[in-house]
Amino acid sequence: MSAGSERNRLRPDSNEHPLLERGVADLITMLVLVAATAAVFLLVALPSTRDDVQRLDNAFLKNMIALRIGPVTAVAKGLNVLGSVVVTLPVRILAALYLAGRKRWWHLAAFVSAVVVSEALIEPLKSLYDRGRPPHPLVATSGASFPSGHAVAASVTVVALVIAFFPTGRQRAVWGVAAAIFAFAMGLSRAYLAAHWLSDAVAGTLLGVTVALTAALVVQSIRDRGLPRSDSHVREPAADRGIVPQGE
Repeated sequence: MSAGSERNRLRPDSNEHPLLERGVADLITMLVLVAATAAVFLLVALPSTRDDVQRLDNAFLKNMIALRIGPVTAVAKGLNVLGSVVVTLPVRILAALYLAGRKRWWHLAAFVSAVVVSEALIEPLKSLYDRGRPPHPLVATSGASFPSGHAVAASVTVVALVIAFFPTGRQRAVWGVAAAIFAFAMGLSRAYLAAHWLSDAVAGTLLGVTVALTAALVVQSIRDRGLPRSDSHVREPAADRGIVPQGE
């Protein structure tokens, strides 16, 4: 194997930006999200707090019903379509095919892992909590209410897309804010439409974001262990750098 081929083999893939590179800050963010997600799930599960959560949900739904107007309802129904499998599945497939076509295997691994894990969690959690839906929803619903599958799917998809397609820095920050706004609007629209209780939407949004970030952290950790930290660790032979060794 030539020296140039060896360098290409050892050097980190130039077409794959780091999934996450804030180190401890990313880990802390993930831990905070895990704690917040666990707190919401516990509040809904524990008999000592469940009634308090339901009172808050009832009050929120009452306010949403009082605030309903045609244009807002139309937007909420549009978000209902965007969060459905009819939209999210093609988007996920296209994103995965693009990453595979570009041979961005680390990004593909994180993206697919986030989607698969989140989808695998939804139905078992719904069955476990077996929570009833709010009365008189404005859109068709099926299955148990907690957590919101729309909120999970929307949040995990947009966050995983931002991580996979936008390098860290200003560009990722802008798209990250856009993803957060979309995930928040999706969750809020589910409660507005009476398709879910507010706590269903909050739990689903937190779960989706947490899974996406955790998947990226795990994949980035595996990548860091298998690749040199920087190109400086792979020193080029003197001849390849245009330097003629002394005595020749």
